[in-house]
Amino acid sequence: MKTPLSLETPQFHLLNPSLNAPIRTPTILPTIKKNQKQNQSQPSSTWKLQANAKGFPNTPPDTRKENADNKNNNNDDEQVPQVVFERMITRILVSVGVPLATGLAVLHLFGVAKEQNWWDVPQWLPFLTTFITFGASTLGIAYGTLSASWDPEKKGSLLGFQEAQRNWVEMWKEENDGQW
Repeated sequence: MKTPLSLETPQFHLLNPSLNAPIRTPTILPTIKKNQKQNQSQPSSTWKLQANAKGFPNTPPDTRKENADNKNNNNDDEQVPQVVFERMITRILVSVGVPLATGLAVLHLFGVAKEQNWWDVPQWLPFLTTFITFGASTLGIAYGTLSASWDPEKKGSLLGFQEAQRNWVEMWKEENDGQW
């Protein structure tokens, strides 16, 4: 017969921090259960850590590896070719980086113009500039992916308008086909 004994310690130990003392973060300790076998002539005990992360099953590692291998074999999705992947990453970096750098540069120019008393920049102008350039930078992630040619043999155009139109239709076609 196994008897679980639980040793609990306070999970949060907060002290009143002084101004000179370094700030300490609270520690969370897992619960430890001690199992004892009482039927044997020599009592032996084992300690088992009872801390499982939420969402992770309590299965042995060998079983999890086998399940992961089975999932990979049943996967119907194609892998993106390395050439297409690099093309997408390059376009994403450019379509995110250019508007972001432009927005930061324009904000800096507005600050310099106001400091040097060259121009009294209206307060709404930096907000509008930030909204437009940072918003364009956010949309650049999707545009960088869609504007790249998904065909490994075709490089595509410089701005990728035709590829974006073709890939947009292709993406929604695959999505709608998966629904039915």
